[in-house]
Amino acid sequence: MTGTKRVPGATITRLSIYHRQLELLEFDGYRQVSSDKLAWLCQVSSAQVRKDLGYFGGFGVRGVGYDVLELQAHIREILSINKVWNLAVVGIGNLGSALLRSRGFALKGFNCVAAFDKDPAKIGKFTAAGIRIKNITELARSVKEMHVDMGVITTPPSEAQRIADMFIRGKVNALLNFSPIRIYVPDCCLVENIDFTIKLDILTYRLTHGDMN
Repeated sequence: MTGTKRVPGATITRLSIYHRQLELLEFDGYRQVSSDKLAWLCQVSSAQVRKDLGYFGGFGVRGVGYDVLELQAHIREILSINKVWNLAVVGIGNLGSALLRSRGFALKGFNCVAAFDKDPAKIGKFTAAGIRIKNITELARSVKEMHVDMGVITTPPSEAQRIADMFIRGKVNALLNFSPIRIYVPDCCLVENIDFTIKLDILTYRLTHGDMN
């Protein structure tokens, strides 16, 4: 494993991509894959694949490649997705509802256990997944009681910081923020900001300038 060596964030992102491709290879019946093929599928170089995996030890056999199932298992352990993580979603609009309906969360070991909103018309109703929507005033207490590991924020920008503060009071120190505003948290908390408008800006630039790489 890594010991004291710091692993770049880009490497962690690519590990997730490798894992996704390995799942697809398994589905297609593959049991071995070369670094060249895995690299091609993930649109990186084979040297990059070997370097990324090298942070965590030696995998694969020279001239043979990687065992698809074994490498999946190793990456799941590295990313700690070989266990169940409890999620709570705040903001049950179109995006929040779609996330709660997604089967992908559960398949990856992310268990949506709680949903919150401030709209009286939604509070008390059940989501498609059978989760009762609670008032956000209950958030800090409920996430403690339900042992929530991660919070997902899909509220309007004006609400995002307040919701983040409530999660932190409830001892939830990992947040996935879909609101298009940066939130500020203490050093004990991890935040991943997902801003779709930035991704769209990147696409418009690449389309305009012919950057297809």
